[in-house]
Amino acid sequence: MTLKVYLSGEIHTDWREQIIDGAASLDVAFNSPVTHHESSDDCGVKILGAESNKYWHDHKGAMVNAIRTRKGISDADVVVVRFGEKYKQWNAAFDAGFAAALGKSLIVLHGADHQHALKEVDAAALAVAEEPAQVVEILRYVLSGELPG
Repeated sequence: MTLKVYLSGEIHTDWREQIIDGAASLDVAFNSPVTHHESSDDCGVKILGAESNKYWHDHKGAMVNAIRTRKGISDADVVVVRFGEKYKQWNAAFDAGFAAALGKSLIVLHGADHQHALKEVDAAALAVAEEPAQVVEILRYVLSGELPG
């Protein structure tokens, strides 16, 4: 059984690569949003036409990105949402809520310093991890029933 996993959230660190590399021996297919910041920000105006007002520039990009995000989350068996240290990932909070509303198995990934701020998001998750390696071990357990070590 191939497990389809959508990796959402923070784009400034290599957490996705850590999970993908760690799960290389598992039957997992990964998908994610576009993580190249400029491409994600500018997709709407590059495809649909320029906007002089930054609000409409961002709005077009958000809407085009939402098509990809909704499709990826809808197709996923498991959704992993990462909240990073440096930036506020409001889109990650939306993705977590959307996944939960669809009844997707949700894993939230963040450091201990975000526990209070993300308590409602964490309450919607089936697991809250602090490290990408923990996500890999959850995926391993789901697929094989094997515990680490």
